[in-house]
Order: sequence, then structure tokens, then C-alpha cells
Amino acid sequence: MKQQNYVNHKRFVFMFHVVLFILILLTIGGSLVNLWKSFGDHSRIYSSSLISVVSVCLLLMFFFMRIFALKAQDRAIRAEENLRHFVLTGKLLDFRLTIRQIIGLRFASDEEFVVLAKRAAEDYLSEDAIKRAVKNWKGDYYRV
Repeated sequence: MKQQNYVNHKRFVFMFHVVLFILILLTIGGSLVNLWKSFGDHSRIYSSSLISVVSVCLLLMFFFMRIFALKAQDRAIRAEENLRHFVLTGKLLDFRLTIRQIIGLRFASDEEFVVLAKRAAEDYLSEDAIKRAVKNWKGDYYRV
């Protein structure tokens, strides 16, 4: 795996983010067309409406499975970075830090982590600003 940095750290899975999403949208479109064409035919209306409902459920599952995985990852990151801050300073992270800021801080090396965490809390730095401020990038290769 190549060295991570600010430019290449975002995770993009083409088959998931593009191909699967387009296939789900096409399935919804096709099921709605099928539903529309079956309105006069009582023998097809039940199955076409069921297919449409399942297609919409598939789209919802697509979004929820991503959101739930990211929320679980965010909780793990918060715990990891809180522990790292405690090990380095003997104190927990500043309560003013948001989860987005903590996520940005996870890429900072130990040498700059404490100073950057303090600066992020005091100056209300955005996640992106924190990532840009990192000099020695610590890659996260195990994310979802």
C-alpha cells in the first residue's frame, strides 16, 4: 500500500460508490416503470409494487450500511485518539473538540498531536484545516 498523505488519504471504492449506486438507481427506475405499466393489470400490480418497495429498501440499505459503519468507525477513532492523548499528556482530549476535529487529528504524528489538538480546540479548526496542518502524516490503513 502506498504512503498516505493529505492528497490520497480519502477512501473511494469505485465498485461501491459508483457502480453499485448506479445499479440500485437503475433498479428503482425499472421497478417504478414496471409499477406504472402494471396499474391496469390486477395480476401484476402486487408483484410490481413489491419489487418497487424492495428496490427502495435496497437504496436505503445502501446509505444506512455506509452511515452505520462510519459511525462505528468514528466512535473507535474517538476512543483511540482519547487514549493516545492520555498516554502522551496524562489528560483526556479537550471536551470542546468535535468528532470531525478528532478525525482530522488522527493523522497527526505523536510529536505534533498534542499541540495540534490544543490549537484545534482553541481556534475551532475544521477537520480539513487540521489535516492540512499535519506535517508528519500518520496513515490510517485500516479504515472502512
